[in-house]
Amino acid sequence: MKSMLGFDYLLTPRVLVFFYWLAMLLIFAGGVYSMFTEHLITGFIAMVFSLIGCRVMFELIMVAFKNNEYLRRIAENTAAGPIE
Repeated sequence: MKSMLGFDYLLTPRVLVFFYWLAMLLIFAGGVYSMFTEHLITGFIAMVFSLIGCRVMFELIMVAFKNNEYLRRIAENTAAGPIE
């Protein structure tokens, strides 16, 4: 409990996974709707590029959290002392 209250445990990466899948579902549903109401090819191309763009944006956000995780591991390993 102390790690959650002291920001040792990051909740945001887990919440981002939920929002990622929600965004992907909404983009897919919007793309299918667009394909059937507007132009088939244009809706499909827009859906594909939107899905790729959504993935890239969420990956860029997650890089910051992964960097934090790796820096924490490095700090824990160097705090243990030199290996002889």
